[in-house]
Parts: sequence; C-alpha cells; structure tokens
Amino acid sequence: MKSLNLYDIEDLRFEEIDKPVITSPTDVIIKVKATGICGSDTSRYKKLGPYQKGMTFGHEFSGIVENVGSQVTSLTVGDRVTGCPAIVCHQCAQCEQGNYSRCESLYVIGSLEPGCFAEFVKLPISNVLKLPDNVDFTTAAMVEPSAVVAHGFYKTNMKPGATVAIMGCGSIGLLAIQWARIFGASHVIAIDIDNHKLDIAQNLGADFCINSQTDDIATTLDTIPHHIDVAVESAGALATIGPVLTLPKKGGEVLLLGIPYADIQLSRKQFEKILRNELNVIGSWNGLSAPFPGKEWSSTLHYMSTGELKIEPIISDVLPLEQGPETFDALVNKKRAFDKVIFTP
Repeated sequence: MKSLNLYDIEDLRFEEIDKPVITSPTDVIIKVKATGICGSDTSRYKKLGPYQKGMTFGHEFSGIVENVGSQVTSLTVGDRVTGCPAIVCHQCAQCEQGNYSRCESLYVIGSLEPGCFAEFVKLPISNVLKLPDNVDFTTAAMVEPSAVVAHGFYKTNMKPGATVAIMGCGSIGLLAIQWARIFGASHVIAIDIDNHKLDIAQNLGADFCINSQTDDIATTLDTIPHHIDVAVESAGALATIGPVLTLPKKGGEVLLLGIPYADIQLSRKQFEKILRNELNVIGSWNGLSAPFPGKEWSSTLHYMSTGELKIEPIISDVLPLEQGPETFDALVNKKRAFDKVIFTP
C-alpha cells in the first residue's frame, strides 16, 4: 500500500509498504479516506521525538472498515468510521480511574506503531467509532483534534453566558471558538497575528477579533464591555502563553491547550496575575475520558452531525498522499501559507 514514512529529521518518504493484517481478534483494519496534518506531526518531522525509523506517520483520520478480527461484533465491513489514535495501557493507576489522558504509557499511532498516512491503518475495536450518516470523511478526519479541544472545555467551570477569549487561531483555536459556543459562551473574542485566520474566526462565530501584532490587546479589550471568564491558549507559543494569563477577570480561568515546542518564559507581571487574580490555570492533555475513548468523541460526532462544529472553513488544502513530502517541506519551512491540510490516500 502507499504510505508516508518518517526516516529522520525532515526525511519523509512516499513509499509502498505491506498492508496491515489482522493479528488480534479485536483488530480493525480501516481503509483511510481522509487524514490530516497535526501540529505535533510537523514538530516530530522537524525535531523527531518518539518514533521508530521508517514509521508510517499520521494520527488524524477517517475511513471505511476493510476487515475485522473474530471478536469484533459492533462493526462490519463497509462501516464508515473514525479512530482514536491514542493507545493506552488500560492497566496503570490512572487508566484504572478512567483518567486515560494521564496514562503512564500513552502514545499515538504514527510514532511507535504505524499511523494513518497510508491507504490502510489498524486499530483495536475500542478505538474505532462509527460516523453519523451526514458527516463526511473530510470533516471526520478532524474528530481527534476536536476531541482534544472538547477535553479542555470539559475541565473548565465555564457557565452559559460566559465571555471566552481564544488566543491563537490555528486549527485548535478555530475549534475552540466553536466549542466555546457549544458550552454556552455569549461572547467570544479571537486573538491572532494573522488577519486571514481572524477572518475565519469571525466566520466561525467570534464576536470580536484582535490582531495582536497591530493592536494593543489591553487597550482593545477596554473597548469591549465584557469581562473575560475563560481565556484559552491554543498556540503553545512564547508570544501567547504569558499574555494569556493577563486576560481573565479576577477569579477567572486559563485553559492551556497549545503545546510549546521550546522553552517559555513568564514576566513577573504575567505570573503575578495567577496569584493576585486568583486564576484557575488548567492544563489539558489529549482528549480522553471514561468510558474510553470518552464523551469528547461522542460529543464531537454529535455536533458535527448537527452542523454546530464546522470544519470546511478550517481546511485550506485537500491533497493526494503522494504530495506529502513536498507539503511537509513547504509547511514546516514556511514556503507557502497553509491552514489545515488533509490528505486523501
């Protein structure tokens, strides 16, 4: 089968490899119809991280069931599905408590076992979810990042009528805008340095958009007659992790979704906001809960089916898998601008 395999830093190859086969009675083999590039993929591509040389890359996808193991009764060949790429041990103390995102041995496919940048991918039945009939494959390839965002919102104490600020309007931030609405936000503020992304944010429901490169955030927020209850950091950048602490009202919340790939620093003023404003700072990792893989996944599929989670505006490119090497090179080395990229094997 055709696949994208990572061999070294920025060494991604489009190759033919063997198709996965059933080795366990709980295995499900899925023909991949759509699969997306995640920010963690671009980081691993440029800096490596957990991986095995030549490993098939990728972990966000949707597809059609191709084959199932002898103990799989809830799926049949031809079913339309998506997959949770997180592999957990189900045995450690955190797993036993249902805290699967904290599993001591958690990893995702595409790192230590084959991922979904390929024509076929294999997962255990516990990780496979049927799609609603009206959710297309391209939309369903975004279930995993949506579940990650939902996981964070479930950890907040956000109430209907809240004002939410989203700092960073990449794919995660654009999903966060929509999840803020689903959780009952009456006002959503989007902050980014890219007017193109802010235009998408407005299209997806942001009431106020601030370009922090051209506008002073504090001065602009003074013109908005709403105190921020929850501030969401979704970029994982030095330029956003500190400033997001200055946004919420006293007693407000900061939800950290973005993954930093370099050391960060906080100014004294930023750190003291945590203390003096008695902020609740929430770290959120992955998108799992009990029963595995969790309500984040079922909720995402529900809101995709109702149209309250809109994916099409987030996607800029739908490309054949063979364009993977050149696309990663262009994306990571900033040879052209992309929003979300989806491959079709």
